[in-house]
Amino acid sequence: MLQNAVQDVYYTINVQTRAEIKVKGSRFIATAIPIHSKEQAMTNLEQIRAEFYDATHNCYTYRLGLGGFDFRTADDGEPSGTAGKPMLFMLQKYDVSDILLVVTRYFGGTKLGVGGLARAYSDAAQEVLMICEKQAVHRTTTVRVFCTYEDVTTVKKYIESLAVNYESDYRDAIEFTAHVHDSEVENFCQVISASTNARAGTLVVV
Repeated sequence: MLQNAVQDVYYTINVQTRAEIKVKGSRFIATAIPIHSKEQAMTNLEQIRAEFYDATHNCYTYRLGLGGFDFRTADDGEPSGTAGKPMLFMLQKYDVSDILLVVTRYFGGTKLGVGGLARAYSDAAQEVLMICEKQAVHRTTTVRVFCTYEDVTTVKKYIESLAVNYESDYRDAIEFTAHVHDSEVENFCQVISASTNARAGTLVVV
């Protein structure tokens, strides 16, 4: 069951969040934004760039999907590897995906060196991620369930137990639209059938 939970659920953040740190006169403004696609990441990045048009750098990283294997980093003129990668490491540390993280820097007149830069970008990323509120993303499949009033109590009990959420439509017969974790779909259909002696039907929506 734990293995299925790992496969079916990952975490993002629910709202855009911002934090700021100062290091030797430089300002590092970290903005974390929930996203659903690369295109949305780029659109939000352009909005940040427009907001901080006079900044020295707008470095970013994004991470998408289960496991966060779809990712990108950019140093935006900082020495290679000193900004985007440390920021990505923080996304991995806090185990969040479907997120764009931008750290805006206003140069304060003192160079920080390669190590100092990496720490500053990492610390700025951590500062915002510490205050972000996590939100679960459920990987689900939609299953339609058809039953009569005779079986509705039994069917509803198993739907409430096994589905992430559902909607219902009560007419001459009853139809439930259940959203079931991907790894549990086969088991869900079998349970519904077995518990009603095959009187209730299921249809997986693909």
